[in-house]
Amino acid sequence: MPLKKPAEALKYIKAYRLAFIFVSACALILIVFFSTMVGTIKFSAWEILELVKGNVEGELINQIIVNVRIPRILTGVLVGMNLAVAGVLLQGLIRNPMASPNIIGVNAGAGLAAVIIMALLPERIEGIPVAAFVGALAAAALVYLLTSTSSRDRIVHVALAGVAVSNLLRAITSGLMMIHSDILDVTYSWLMGSLSGRSWTAFQTILPYSLVALTVSLIISPKMNLLGLGDDVASSVGLPIRVYRLLIIFTAAVLAGSAVSVAGTIGFVGLIAPNSARLFVGNDHRYLVPLSAVFGGILLTLSDTVARTVFQPVELSVGIITSVLGAPFFLVLLCRKGKERHA
Repeated sequence: MPLKKPAEALKYIKAYRLAFIFVSACALILIVFFSTMVGTIKFSAWEILELVKGNVEGELINQIIVNVRIPRILTGVLVGMNLAVAGVLLQGLIRNPMASPNIIGVNAGAGLAAVIIMALLPERIEGIPVAAFVGALAAAALVYLLTSTSSRDRIVHVALAGVAVSNLLRAITSGLMMIHSDILDVTYSWLMGSLSGRSWTAFQTILPYSLVALTVSLIISPKMNLLGLGDDVASSVGLPIRVYRLLIIFTAAVLAGSAVSVAGTIGFVGLIAPNSARLFVGNDHRYLVPLSAVFGGILLTLSDTVARTVFQPVELSVGIITSVLGAPFFLVLLCRKGKERHA
């Protein structure tokens, strides 16, 4: 009997984690449904259900729900998922819960690359997703190299390196925007992070990147658990560390770059969602990756709903809402990690 207890406990923990992920996914579906109902023009749950069944005819409801709200909300869900999982991957790679796409400069790198296309190569506007990916990859690699030799206080080093790289890239971006002031209105809204006006085109743009990169993230999640145990342990079981590091950086860059390319530089989703998910499922990436994706979708959907409804007729950028939530979250997390380090 005593031998069965640990196995039974593990079985219970696994069942709990899977159940929690399932319940969270159902909550995301309900939030998407609620977000579809609310706005300048409100619709009842019955009207939405009848529309889904194809029993509602009317130009107004079809135009607002099908062509405006649904593509915007679905795009937001994918953007939230991508940013959240990018945060998980970067945190696991650097072994630092403070890492996230905006804090370590990934968003800034993607944003700079996209603005370069907008300002200097407007005829190549379709190349923004690829450019954003390259910019995100370059920023992540730079911060990783700057902190790779840090053994003590790595949390602080990553945060400082990320702030330095982000400020440098944002300064270059601001300079380009000032020089090419004719695109200022477009880039300013984009750099703040917004889902306003996102159509089915934006959803179709981010969908393939999301499907591939999120699937890869799930596949490599067990290996990330080994990386978290240290290089010596990972090497002892035959894990090709360098290959997986490059794969993780590449995947995180695809996720962050694709999100930035359609929604702009939305911050803190990659910090809030993963660290919140850890409270419920721990550090096992097999469960942390999918739950973080769901939490990211929930966070961005709720934030965008607030941004477009609470301050009517003015619509805020969703990046403002996530920053208001994320800045104090970051400070609390930093203080908590500092106390743990000195305990």
